[in-house]
This record gives sequence, structure tokens and C-alpha cells, in this order.
Amino acid sequence: MSRYDSRSGDPDSYRDRRSDVGFGSSQRYGRSLEASGKRERDTGSELDGMAPFEKNFYVESTSVASMTEEDVEAYRQRREITVEGRDVPKPVRDFRDVGFPEYVMQEIAKAGFVEPTPIQAQGWPMALKGRDLIGIAETGSGKTLAYLLPSIIHVNAQPFLAPGDGPIVLVLAPTRELAVQIQQESTKFGASSKIKSTCIYGGVPKGPQIRDLQKGVEIVIATPGRLIDMLESHHTNLRRVTYLVLDEADRMLDMGFEPQIRKIISQIRPDRQTLYWSATWPKEVEQLARQFLYNPYKVVIGSRDLTANRAIRQHVEVVSENQKYNKLVKLLEDIMDGSRILIFVDTKKGCDQITRQLRTDGWPALSIHGDKSQAERDWVLSEFKAGKSPIMIATDVAARGLDVKDVKYVVNYDFPGSLEDYVHRIGRTGRAGAKGTAYTFFTAANGRFARDLIKILEEAGQKISSELAKMARGAPPAVMAASEIAGGALVAAVLTTDLKMPEAPDSPRTEFLMFTICQNAC
Repeated sequence: MSRYDSRSGDPDSYRDRRSDVGFGSSQRYGRSLEASGKRERDTGSELDGMAPFEKNFYVESTSVASMTEEDVEAYRQRREITVEGRDVPKPVRDFRDVGFPEYVMQEIAKAGFVEPTPIQAQGWPMALKGRDLIGIAETGSGKTLAYLLPSIIHVNAQPFLAPGDGPIVLVLAPTRELAVQIQQESTKFGASSKIKSTCIYGGVPKGPQIRDLQKGVEIVIATPGRLIDMLESHHTNLRRVTYLVLDEADRMLDMGFEPQIRKIISQIRPDRQTLYWSATWPKEVEQLARQFLYNPYKVVIGSRDLTANRAIRQHVEVVSENQKYNKLVKLLEDIMDGSRILIFVDTKKGCDQITRQLRTDGWPALSIHGDKSQAERDWVLSEFKAGKSPIMIATDVAARGLDVKDVKYVVNYDFPGSLEDYVHRIGRTGRAGAKGTAYTFFTAANGRFARDLIKILEEAGQKISSELAKMARGAPPAVMAASEIAGGALVAAVLTTDLKMPEAPDSPRTEFLMFTICQNAC
């Protein structure tokens, strides 16, 4: 039985025993703030009047302790785990090795999990030791439970909420859909501990969210904008937050949330534990991590480069813009077997147009994008998850965090604006060890991505079409493909290829080229 067991409901459960271990006293918390690290020492004045708190709960099991360095290295290599940091704990190979309380183990058994995923195997010991943590892993890798289960342990070790207290755990997520899914997992695994959670996001009435906050909740999952609204309206505060999670940090930066993230973190005590999760590691994400984390562990699952899940078969077909809809219908005729099919497009307008066209042609399709009300988005998702409408057309609002079981096919009707978004989109299939297939329509206007896309395909062991390989070599030039490119797409194609303009801006060739662009774009 672990040191923070159990939620059996008897008087010996961990939170019920807090008086026995001196909760609220110096004996209870043991370590001084000075032992907590440089961030705390540099901001000592900020901690005046703040009660110290417990955040190290990890006790290495006998089986983990018996692993030799060779055993650890072999395990990490087999599961593609790379680690950085000081005093990195050994990975766990079995759920029992983590020392989770029995109430958590019961939920794990109920969920039917066989063994920890790589991010969980290495991330759980790191998180339970109370250190800051950077976790980088592809979508569908089990990141949510990698931070949620330690958060439950963390909450159970803290004093109960008093009237007016804000949450103990704060999880920031970029989208409403991801936030809702995180809360569903939080509710499932926190119920046996009587831990309350709520989801704070825009697009719905504030009343129910305000009532949850006023009643007191230990865990808040929130999108940045609505949370700031609640803070400024004094419906909650972040004074009790000691466990902070930034989920899909790269996506939050892509969506322009950096100012809101900074504003939120400025209201959280500096000696908190911070867990920073991302599927990619661009410079902007790294810079933010350096500012908000102190002496973190870092765990990377798979390659450090942008890679796609090898369980996903990727088919990339070079087409012209005006061929795409007919190609989509032909594809649906080939693959439609009642399985869930997720189709990505770039714009809300395009999303609605393709949905209407498919429904007119007799296909059971629904759409989801940012302009739809939350009630409609929830309904569409529920219809899709239940298989009542097996085709869903979506903008990138569904590219990250959307966890729908058994999405068999992903179709990129429009190629996304970055290779990172491509990897995240196709990652909606092939989740949790399942196989999946992704189809992508690639036009001349997307030519600038050809070389890097081929690298992703090659790394995942996929076949490269001769047309895509030809495009990566720069042939045919974008201008020669003008008849197949509509409107403004021609401008994008010309401006983003290796085609060199003559030095003289008023040369006859430059004038002809610009005339051609304008004629096609107007």
C-alpha cells in the first residue's frame, strides 16, 4: 500500500488522515522553501503569507529500484523514450510500479489499460517527484492521464478548499473540445476521491460555470480567454494553484494565446509545480518554457524531429483544385464502410459548402467549426462519436485534442498551413495503438511543403508518389500550372516556389508574369 493510499472511505484514507500528519504545520510540509529551488529563492517576497505545500509523492518500487542502468537504457530505447534533466527517475513498466492508490488502480483496471504508454511510463515518476516537467509526445500517446493521475494525488495531499478558495490544479487548453475531453477524464478518475472539477470555456452561458467555481472545485480545466474573464469578474482566483498544466502548448502559441498565458501565470504562486505538454518543440515553445519552468525534467517520445505516427498509412495525391470534390466522392465510395471519417478543410465557408454538397449528394455528413455555437458543436461531436453521422467535416478546431475512438480515416481535403498541423490532423486516427489511414489532396499551391512532407513520409516508411517527388524537385514550375490553380492560390504558388524574379522590376518578363497573376486572381 502506497504512502498516499487510499480512497477506501475509511478514516485512514489519506485526506482524512491529514490531521495525523500535521496538515498546515511545518512538520506536515517538511522541506523549507529554500530547498525548493532558485525560482522560489528569487521570489521570496512573493511567497510571504503563502503556506508551503507538499509536491513530492514518489516512492520507487522494489521492481523499479532493481532495474540496472542497462535495463533502463534498453527499456527507453525499445519505447523510444529520451530524457533530459538532473536525477531523472527510472521509468515504470507496470501500473503497480507507480504506487498509485488503490482507488486510482481500480479506475485504471476499469478502463482496460494493459500497460503504461511510453509518456506515462517515464512521465508519472517525474510528475510525482514534484519537479517541473516538459513532455513532448505525439497526439494520442496518453498525455492526458500522464498529468491527470499525478494531479489527483497532488490534490489529495493538500488541505480541503475553504470558502472563497480557487482551484488547486489548473489545466490550460487551447480549444473547447480539448478542455471538455480533459474534464471527462478528470471526472472519471477523480470521482472516487470526491474531487470536483469544472470546465471553463467560451461560447456558452457563464452561469453554470460561475456556480461551479463559487461552490469550490479542486481542478479547473480552462481555455485562456474565458478564464481571464472569470478572474477579472472575481468569480475565482488562482491563489491556491500549486499544480499547473499547459496542454498543447504549441497550439496555444499558434492561436495567439501567449499574452493570456502570461497574464494567468502571473497570478499563480511561483513555487508551483508546472507541467508543460506539447506535440512539437518549436523555438517559441522552448522560449516560453524557459521563462516559466525551473530545472525541469524533459521527456521526448519518438524522434525530436517532426514525425508522424507509424501506425497511420499516409496517401498523398497530387491534384488540381477543381478535381478535389470529385476525388473526395470517389474516395468515399471506396472507403465508406460505416467507419468514422474525418475530413479537414481550411475555412469555415469551405467547411459549410462541402458539407452541404455532400449531403445533397446523399452522404451522411455534418460539420464543425469555430463559428458554430457550442451546443451545435457538442451535438455534432456526439453524433459523430456515436456513429450516427459517420462523416465529419472540420476546420483545425478539431485538429488537436479531439479524441474520438475508432476514427478509421482522415482526409485532408485542403492541405494545412504547416507541417505541424498536418501531423496533428492525421493524428486523429491511429490512436492508442490502433491502425489508421490518412488521405491528402496536394495541389500546386501547396508546393512549398513538398520536400518537408516527403521527409515525414519517408521517416514513417510511406510510399512517395512520382508526382509529389517531381513537385519537390521544382518541376513543373508553378507558372506552368496556372491553368490548374484558381484565383489567389496562383499568387501563393508563385510567391512560395523557388522561381526567381528578374532583377529589374520593370523587365518585360516581370511585367508579363505579374499580368498573368493579376488576370487569374481577379
